[in-house]
Amino acid sequence: MIENRMYIEGTRGIMIPFVGTALGSACVLLMKNKLNPLVQRALTGFAAGVMVAASIWSLLVPAMEQVQSMGRWAFAPAAAGFWMGILFLLFLDRTVPHLHMNSSKAEGPKTSLKKTTMLVFAVTLHNLPEGMAVGAVYAGWLSGNTGITAMGALALSLGIAIQNFPEGAIISMPLRAEGVSKGRAFFYGVLSGAAEPLGAALTILAASYVVPLLPYLLSFAAGAMVYVTVEELIPEMSQGEHSNVGIILFAAGFSVMMALDVALG
Repeated sequence: MIENRMYIEGTRGIMIPFVGTALGSACVLLMKNKLNPLVQRALTGFAAGVMVAASIWSLLVPAMEQVQSMGRWAFAPAAAGFWMGILFLLFLDRTVPHLHMNSSKAEGPKTSLKKTTMLVFAVTLHNLPEGMAVGAVYAGWLSGNTGITAMGALALSLGIAIQNFPEGAIISMPLRAEGVSKGRAFFYGVLSGAAEPLGAALTILAASYVVPLLPYLLSFAAGAMVYVTVEELIPEMSQGEHSNVGIILFAAGFSVMMALDVALG
């Protein structure tokens, strides 16, 4: 009975970030104009701050705490998993055609896909690591012997959901500006967020079979999130004039995620 309740709570937990994306995408149904560039940089900076803080406190630190018996070498699994996450996202970046916001040149292999499709692919690649992060933390909680608490897992889910709200708007509003109807722009925004519960479920499934892999999965997700932040979010928040707003909101997002993890974890 208790185990079933835990799995139900875990299922709810991995859906929270997806709800954040869907609510943010709904902004396109309520707003007439595209996002102001200054507002977009602010929202991107906030999302970047949340992701960096989550990578450290919710993923890398727990990964090292779980292998404290290794003494001075407790960093090794975290470092290995971190680099695997970096290389995995680098591989996807090179093999999946996608187009970042405010960019006129697509990345990845040449393709005849529409611009809107490649924009959605870019955000989907961004969301996949976040889903893996939530899945890895909930896998640790469900295993029952990793020191990860239900509130700690919830803190990460809430933090990702908070930063997913502006991200949902950041994907749906530009699609609307490209001439896509409000309904389709909302659908594409929601669709891009579907990668998160999928990535979370697959990570939980993998960890349930091999619990000793959990430190690697936690740090793998951290590496993937850091890759996305450095490769995509930080450049976007620093574009154009008055880029200080991105830095200020980065610090705000970092602080919010740090507070959530410490207060609830």
